[in-house]
Amino acid sequence: MNVSIRRVVMVVMAMVVLLLLNATYVQVFKADKLRNDPRNNRVLLDEYSRQRGQITGGTDLLAQSIPTEDRLKYLRSYPNGNDASAYAFAPATGYFSFQYGSSGLEQAEDSILNGNDDRLFGQRFVDMFSGRDPRGGNVVTTINPRAQQVAYDAMQKGCSGGCRGAVVALAPSTGAILAMVSTPSYDPNKLATHDADEREKAWNSWTNDRYEPMLNRAINQTYPPGSTFKMITTSAALGQGVDENTRLTASNTITLPDTVTPLTNYGSETCPNSSGGTVSLHQALQYSCNTAFVQLATEKLRNPIDSFKRQASAYGIDTDTPNIPLDVSDSTVGQIPDLAALGQSAIGQRDVRITPLQNAMVAATIANGGVRMQPYLVDKLQSPDLKTLQTTRPQSVNEPITPQVAATLTQMMIDSEKNTSGSGGAISIASKTGTAEHSASSDAADTPYAWYIAFGPSSNAQVAVAVIVENGDRGVQSTGGSSAAPIGRAVINSLVGGNG
Repeated sequence: MNVSIRRVVMVVMAMVVLLLLNATYVQVFKADKLRNDPRNNRVLLDEYSRQRGQITGGTDLLAQSIPTEDRLKYLRSYPNGNDASAYAFAPATGYFSFQYGSSGLEQAEDSILNGNDDRLFGQRFVDMFSGRDPRGGNVVTTINPRAQQVAYDAMQKGCSGGCRGAVVALAPSTGAILAMVSTPSYDPNKLATHDADEREKAWNSWTNDRYEPMLNRAINQTYPPGSTFKMITTSAALGQGVDENTRLTASNTITLPDTVTPLTNYGSETCPNSSGGTVSLHQALQYSCNTAFVQLATEKLRNPIDSFKRQASAYGIDTDTPNIPLDVSDSTVGQIPDLAALGQSAIGQRDVRITPLQNAMVAATIANGGVRMQPYLVDKLQSPDLKTLQTTRPQSVNEPITPQVAATLTQMMIDSEKNTSGSGGAISIASKTGTAEHSASSDAADTPYAWYIAFGPSSNAQVAVAVIVENGDRGVQSTGGSSAAPIGRAVINSLVGGNG
């Protein structure tokens, strides 16, 4: 064989080897990436050729697939195509769209819903030999449909034009998420439709809306928590042996340590029911006195900055974010370089930012005697024939506070609720409100964020809630008590009875 032929053979062999390597790379290493690429219409067409599984809350259908005569054999439908209900449940279900992919539980549990999960191999095998059309598995959520609808309706009615914000309700003893509402919301049916023009119109409208209706504020937006964060500061103090009767300043203003910067109470008022210029820690929480909490954090805590950070971390702030299984944004106390920064952080201002889910977890931990439970949104996964594949077992994470501290905090929150406008009713509620200042480039820049965290009944609590309202009707005078508390109480009453 002459030199020219050998060179040609070597080139051909090299090309064959490269082709084999490329095929291996594409079929093995890039297979999942190519399959999950939203531009891969072949995969989407394959998914639409079989019935996608259901998402349910209790006995209510939250998402299902309906047969059609289209090229796409099934149409995804949310609460039976009921637009009003679809808006309420969208933060949990998310959407499933031929053009825009998926979000929420539709994305997080996609392998179960589309039938490709390894746990459904036996079902696929049986379907293949029986000639039955393949189907996806089902996702059973922890959502209580009544509580979810009540929370959404309360947010719609609570402000002129609807409240912007979120509501989260948890079962304190298990961590199950009973309601997760974010407003404004959207109708996932309009993204699931087979009408491309309608899909694109809805997508463009919502993605260009400055109020971001597709943002899940319950888990993916962080806010300054305002006075609700005094529960963290109080927990740190009680955990170090500070008595609830410890006297603190009732002054309407206090100078932050090592500065000339004043910090005032809400409305620049002196703390009510003071004696000799002081109030007890119990009263300071009941009446939400800022100046008293600055003194508590900076003067009464041992190793104050570290103690404050450790207590926040024990509640789940600045630690690993829970997967519920939706992604949750991180909550943080921010940078605390000195005692002046600690004084501001102790009342939930400065750089403190938390999600509504995290604030609900704080309330739930106190309600559960100091035990923090892992929150979860999926109760169980099922095969198409309703056999249980997996059940979520409630899991405790840690104990940020002792049962004794939890009992003291509960009584303080009961008195705080009594001091909040509109309180009273058949259900005894323990709560803390918050009114958080912030800076934002919007028409409502001067409207504080209104918070309400609570649980009920106050003894043997069955539900803990967190409510955040961004745009209270009273503008700069909006408070947690006026804007958020009525919404939280409505949700509690929907779950445990009472006169709501």
